Amino acid sequence: MGGRKPLPTEIKRLKGTLQPCRTNPNEPQPVGTLADPPAYMSVGAKAAWRYALECAPPNLLTRLDMSVLEVWACAADLYRQAQEGLQQTGLLVEAAGSGVPMVSPYLSIANKQAQVMTRAAIEMGFTPASRTKVIAIIPGPMEGDEWAGF
Repeated sequence: MGGRKPLPTEIKRLKGTLQPCRTNPNEPQPVGTLADPPAYMSVGAKAAWRYALECAPPNLLTRLDMSVLEVWACAADLYRQAQEGLQQTGLLVEAAGSGVPMVSPYLSIANKQAQVMTRAAIEMGFTPASRTKVIAIIPGPMEGDEWAGF
């Protein structure tokens, strides 16, 4: 199917563009919030996971989004490691045996992980372009609301 990918309902709600006539009334509503990263993750991936949860708008990510966040966090850690490798080796390294200069393998790892991170970030609304029209409204008691105390 061609065309733009549909935006998640929660993103439309945050943007203020939600139209009930264009909303799936039977859309599944995932429950549960994300907390601790999976145990298998590296220290760097766990740090990226926690960073994402700290910076994401409240209630945007649920347990159902765990796999996308896992991909993003692991790719962020691999990207960081590849950048550290590039700092040590530079862009060119000598090929084993021949000594001919070649592009550092860290560069292709960094480029691939940047692509993976970007795709996952767009899915979660983490990129500047994907959040340009998001309006984060924090609900509070309305002035004069007799039920505000409840």
